[in-house]
Amino acid sequence: MLAILSIIAPVFALVASGYVARRAGVIGVTAMSELNRFVVYLALPALLFDVMAHAKPSELMQPGFIAAFGLACGVVFYGVVGVRLLAGRSVASASIDGLLGSYANTAYMGFPVLLMLFGNDSLVPVTIASIITVCVLFASAIVLIEIASHGAHRPAALASKVVASLARNPLLVAPLLGMLYGATGLAVPGPAETYLKLLGGAASPLALVVIGLFLAEPRRVASQDVHASAALAGVKLIVQPALTWGLTVLFSVPPRLAAMAILLAAMPTGTGPFMLAEFYKLPAVVTSAVILVSTLGTLVTLPLLLLALGVGAQP
Repeated sequence: MLAILSIIAPVFALVASGYVARRAGVIGVTAMSELNRFVVYLALPALLFDVMAHAKPSELMQPGFIAAFGLACGVVFYGVVGVRLLAGRSVASASIDGLLGSYANTAYMGFPVLLMLFGNDSLVPVTIASIITVCVLFASAIVLIEIASHGAHRPAALASKVVASLARNPLLVAPLLGMLYGATGLAVPGPAETYLKLLGGAASPLALVVIGLFLAEPRRVASQDVHASAALAGVKLIVQPALTWGLTVLFSVPPRLAAMAILLAAMPTGTGPFMLAEFYKLPAVVTSAVILVSTLGTLVTLPLLLLALGVGAQP
């Protein structure tokens, strides 16, 4: 257990650094937004482009991994949406709840955690998982919210809006451009490679600090929202990884790759649902609470999962 804690301790130390710095007033209230934009629009896209530009076709062809991780995301998302609709929630709110139960923080926490556990072998699977999360889940939520807002009688306009939203997402565009560049067979020029390595190297540590800044902001949760927040966090930390584990067995995913898929599914809820709720002017109290509870919950669930999987740090 001590060995496992030593693996994930640096990750949570970075999160704690952001939390303490914000609470102490060393970093101001606007820093979270600006640093988040740096990660989303510069550092992480540079890392994703670099990974995909160097990825071999054989590394990208992981049908079992894609099926297990992607199907688990879809089942959890639509399952939660259905349950919440039956409970009387609006389609838009149920869609956000669906994201809360299925939107794994593959980019901000997945990259640094799996890099320590599996080394560079994890970069391509994490990128694939991030694309599934950003593209499939976000597109699903956007489609449902737009249908609820404007009705399904304008399919062309709805499709155009979804495509435009995805086309502006740097976490989707960067890896796709990297994959296209890699397909040309051209080497990345030396100066460009240095640029990508320097900028991309800042993505993981700064992303973890940004999570700490986010968690440090005080947010009040009404008593009626506490149970919903706890239930959604439980779905994210327990149901989704358990379902992914079962699907890796069903699809005969190789053990090392299966462990990556399960651990990625076990990551806490990312900030994507919060950003989408803010964009559509939906209540974000439960959203922020689930992100907080699930992130803190991984202090317990992640070490236990590492023990169950028998995973240790990359030598």
